[in-house]
Amino acid sequence: MRTKFLRNYVFKPNQVGAVTPSSRYLCRMIVDGFDWKTAKYAVEYGPGTGAATPMIMQAVQPGAKFFAVERNPDFCQLLRKKFPSLDLAEDSAVNIVELCKQREIPHLDAVVSGLPWASFPESLQIEILDAMMDVLPPGGQFATFAYLQGLLLPAAKRFRKQLDRYFSKTEMSPTVWRNLPPAFVYRCVR
Repeated sequence: MRTKFLRNYVFKPNQVGAVTPSSRYLCRMIVDGFDWKTAKYAVEYGPGTGAATPMIMQAVQPGAKFFAVERNPDFCQLLRKKFPSLDLAEDSAVNIVELCKQREIPHLDAVVSGLPWASFPESLQIEILDAMMDVLPPGGQFATFAYLQGLLLPAAKRFRKQLDRYFSKTEMSPTVWRNLPPAFVYRCVR
């Protein structure tokens, strides 16, 4: 699995933003930040190899709807093997409105993101955030992570400004040092 992840990082840097999957410590930091008791509709953007997926599947309450959106075919194949019951859309998060319609999901309460935002051009960042705002109502929660060493990069600074523009509340978690590379979580509320 690590070999597949590294190969995708090298050959598809606009789709994979790290050399290894997220640690369980980072995944726990992301997942624990949501109010799963009230989240009826949830999605995971860019699950990659599925590091956080089982934690989300456990956190989602009975009767809630959860699906994942992954555009990398290698990762989709792996996810289908690891999680046969996972509702997986092999697609882009840009198409979230249509993906929700297909599943008869009226809105999203929780969006967990593993997307490599800092490697996206500004136009793609905005396109994905705009689409998400069409299905994330006021009070809806969004969380993603970023790498500590990338905070000074122009794309990372630009993404932070976008978060402040799109969300009424944006917080940074403590640094997760037990991740390679060290990372933190952005927790946002619309």
